Amino acid sequence: MTYEEVELKLCAARKAVDNGDYAAAEDSVRAAENSVQTADHKAEVLHLLGVLAVEREEYTQALELLHNAESIARGTQQKSMIASIFTSIGFVHWKRSDYSEALESHSRALALFKQLDDKSGVARATNNIGSVYQGLSDYPKALEHYTRALILHEELAEKSGVASVTGNMGNVYLKLSDYSKALECYTRALDLHEELGEKSGIARVTGNIGNVYQNLSDYPRALEYYGRSLSLREDLGEKSGIAHVIGNLGIVSANISDNSKALEYFGRALVLYEELEDKIGTASVTGNIGLVYKRLSDFSQALEYYTRALSLYRELGAKHGIARVTGNLGALYAHHENAGYDSTLAVEYLSAASAMFEQIGAKADLFDCHKDLADLYEHEGQLTKALLHYKKYHELKEEVLSEESKKKAEQIDYQRKEAERENQRAILKARDEERISSQEGLLNRMLPPSISQRLLKGERVADYYRDISILFADIVGFTPIASRMPAKAVLAFLNHVFGEFDAIMEKNGCQKIKTMGDGYMAVCGAPLTCEDHAERLASAALELMNGIELSEEIRRTLPKDSAFHLRIGLHLGPAFAGIVGEKGFVYDVYSDAVNLAARMESSGEAGRIHCSSDFAYHLQNRDESFALIERGEVEIKGKGSMRTYFLEKRHDTNRTTNNTD
Repeated sequence: MTYEEVELKLCAARKAVDNGDYAAAEDSVRAAENSVQTADHKAEVLHLLGVLAVEREEYTQALELLHNAESIARGTQQKSMIASIFTSIGFVHWKRSDYSEALESHSRALALFKQLDDKSGVARATNNIGSVYQGLSDYPKALEHYTRALILHEELAEKSGVASVTGNMGNVYLKLSDYSKALECYTRALDLHEELGEKSGIARVTGNIGNVYQNLSDYPRALEYYGRSLSLREDLGEKSGIAHVIGNLGIVSANISDNSKALEYFGRALVLYEELEDKIGTASVTGNIGLVYKRLSDFSQALEYYTRALSLYRELGAKHGIARVTGNLGALYAHHENAGYDSTLAVEYLSAASAMFEQIGAKADLFDCHKDLADLYEHEGQLTKALLHYKKYHELKEEVLSEESKKKAEQIDYQRKEAERENQRAILKARDEERISSQEGLLNRMLPPSISQRLLKGERVADYYRDISILFADIVGFTPIASRMPAKAVLAFLNHVFGEFDAIMEKNGCQKIKTMGDGYMAVCGAPLTCEDHAERLASAALELMNGIELSEEIRRTLPKDSAFHLRIGLHLGPAFAGIVGEKGFVYDVYSDAVNLAARMESSGEAGRIHCSSDFAYHLQNRDESFALIERGEVEIKGKGSMRTYFLEKRHDTNRTTNNTD
């Protein structure tokens, strides 16, 4: 094989690696391997073989190949090749959680890229250094490097680089519990990865979005995203990614108190991480196994796993991991039922954890430490110290909750917008897919089936309905209560309540249109027409008003003095309905009748169903099982004085319409 033929083979291998076609890359490298005549080509062959070993997650072999490549390339003075090799070496060390070696390799690569005035290389190296600092829990430095890298990638219009950095920034915000910013970053990264067809990136970011929903206690959505990510990881054969997702499934199982399932998932993840020599993954899962054993009151097993995890985190220099396991050990020694109860060790570990949490700014973890110390000192009869730590605990908790309350409205609003964007992406993707059945399944989950069928045919959906019934419902008193609840609890409450609303609407043949904060809109008679739309929606409204059962878990998250009721408004009339938006699609209903239904809700009374005279007369003439109690003349904003009614279920068939209790 001539020099030119070898060059062509290596060029084909590089392109195949860039496209993720590793089998083709290996074929090209192996074809050129025995014909290389120059040091440049020999170094390039070893580098590519090292990269392929990394993709197979054979990190020890990869490092040997890459160091040999670097040694040969150093003699050629090919700085660009040497920088690329250092980048690959740094990546292997990062995957193995050897952060000091990773930082050294990426820093050397950065210096070479700067000498070459290679801005793209500088951006990649800067991003990689940010990832190392993230692994070390130095989040300010991580964000500093990610921001520099993002600016460079955007200047160069490198979408893949922008996706990578934005996803990494999302990881930092997730660690800092800023879920709104995390979702914003992940959504942007996911859009770019999908646009570029980067399956590995899609799998990674999808799993990270699952992490956000897990932290928000929205376990169904977390499991949905984890399932998508795991499927992609398995298709790609990414053992490291599979381990990561399985570990997260273990966390969800632990959070819903399925401890046996949690231990099963964590055990599978631990085996994979140990095979991969991934120390940070091993440490994380080991610590989580300790938490499960503590919940099971198996304190000796918990102590064993905590001790192993702490040793690994210390070896890695991962500050957040060290602090968390140190705090867990302190809480374990402070547990009264533990045969190994040791107040001296408990104070030592909890105090050390507090100092570390304070240093890295992990306030939520810090106030837990003060609570554990306060409880311990109270148990020991040291009331002055107990009072001091209780005070610190309450001050920090109030500060954290205050910060969280500021994020709540933004988070809830973002949840809605993110869901809409997800719907839009799915609809656009469905148009491009070859299998019509897959398209239908996707659209039917997001839109009324009759609307999705019309969209698939390319129809522009815009309909006029001469007569439909419209419902608006609002949770009266919930806004001030929500300001005193953690964001997770607010979202869990709304997900539960609106899930019940959806089920009632579906049962009665009505169509949910949208939610607006703690408000809810539904219709009947559109998109599927029906003669009994008023009866159906009236029945649904009465079911809503009869009360939504809250689980004990959700009740525990509500403030003790919580008091809130539903307020419902009903009206009927003509309306326009259809898909709104050019770049994205949302099914919505518009008309003056919709506005009046909203006014019926806002001018109603808590715990009652307020309806217009049009709705009342229509319903009364069709079905006598409903009682309509005249309210009298009411001033309606924008409409003036109107006669309105309260809807109730008729219990006494002899009762007249205008009777009052």
